[in-house]
Amino acid sequence: RKGCAPTVIGQLREIRPAQIIYVSCHPATLARDLNALCADGVYRLEQVVPLDMFPHTQHVECVADLRFNSST
Repeated sequence: RKGCAPTVIGQLREIRPAQIIYVSCHPATLARDLNALCADGVYRLEQVVPLDMFPHTQHVECVADLRFNSST
């Protein structure tokens, strides 16, 4: 639930993989990390899909698909 360490975010932005699939169980850290990855248009968020892996609970996993923006 801690999300990505700032060093991991920085490394991903530096090496610039074409696609990042980010799986999260905590909406606040997901939002924080997506904002950091997408800052300055380096990555664009294509889609977020919620997955109900724990039926009848409030917990939802989210899978985010980010793509490198080659025009940056």
